[in-house]
Amino acid sequence: MDSRLLIYPMFALVVLTSSVLVRLFRARVRAVSTGAVGAAYFRTYQAGTEPEETAKLSRHFTNLFESPVLFYVGCLAAMVLDHVSALLLVLAWLYVIARAVHAFVHTGSNRLRPRIAAYAASWLVLLTMWVVLVVSAS
Repeated sequence: MDSRLLIYPMFALVVLTSSVLVRLFRARVRAVSTGAVGAAYFRTYQAGTEPEETAKLSRHFTNLFESPVLFYVGCLAAMVLDHVSALLLVLAWLYVIARAVHAFVHTGSNRLRPRIAAYAASWLVLLTMWVVLVVSAS
C-alpha cells in the first residue's frame, strides 16, 4: 500500500486542530469585545476569570497537542518504515473520527459521558495502531 496515504488522516487532524484554533481566537475576541473578560487577562491568564466558552476551547486546543503527537509519530514511523497497511489506514481514520467526535462534544455540550467515551475510543484506536505498527515492523 502506498505509504503516502497516511498523509490524509494526518492532514485531517491538522484541519481539526486549526478549526479549534480559529474558534478559540474568535471566542476570545468576542469575550473581550462584549466585556466578558478584559484584554489584560490574555497577557498572563491571571487578571480575572476566563469565560467558560474560551476556557473549553483553550483546553481542547492544548489537548490536540498531547496524545495526537503519538498519532503523528506513529503515522510518520509507518511511512518511513513502509509498513502502511489497509488496517493501519483504517485505524488512522478511526482515530481522526474519534478525535473529531471528542472535539465536537468537548467544545459543544461538554457532556462528560460521551466526551470520555470518545476520548477513550481515540486512545484505544491509537494503541491499536501502535501494536499493528510494531507487529508489522517485527
